[in-house]
Amino acid sequence: MTSSELNKTEYAPYFEGYVQAAKQADLIEELEICLHDFIRFVQNIPMDKFDYRYAEGKWTIKEIIQHLIDTERIFAYRALRISRNDQTPLPGFEENDYVANSNANERNLQGLLTEMAVVRQATLSLFKSFSKEQLLRTGIASNNAVSVRAIGFITIGHQKHHQQIYQERYL
Repeated sequence: MTSSELNKTEYAPYFEGYVQAAKQADLIEELEICLHDFIRFVQNIPMDKFDYRYAEGKWTIKEIIQHLIDTERIFAYRALRISRNDQTPLPGFEENDYVANSNANERNLQGLLTEMAVVRQATLSLFKSFSKEQLLRTGIASNNAVSVRAIGFITIGHQKHHQQIYQERYL
């Protein structure tokens, strides 16, 4: 399954850029590949850049990694609930509050990358367990309709978005 198979009604317009960033890749393969690409990319960033902010109030690289971890956990939880046909509308979350309370800058880089890899392995296991029917199920998250499969592509695109931000503004 590729992102081109998604209908625009399967996700909020806000996520269009993330879905496009996932390109035409297979969902499961890209969840795996983009994690390895991201870890290699981060490991090549000079050590003095991990606490750098390109502007006042912007997140550090470590904070962005923690943001990716937290967001992927939330997205996976949404995918699980929706896949199980739970029709309860799921709330949004305030990403800035999560980052402010994450202590990411006190953590070492390897610990963050290890956690990210473990979270991605859990996400991969979850998405591999879904049937075609479950992947097509939709629910409400952050006041918008979203399908399980769209959540997978949004997860990929979200990571790629932040990697592009690293390249443009941090290096």
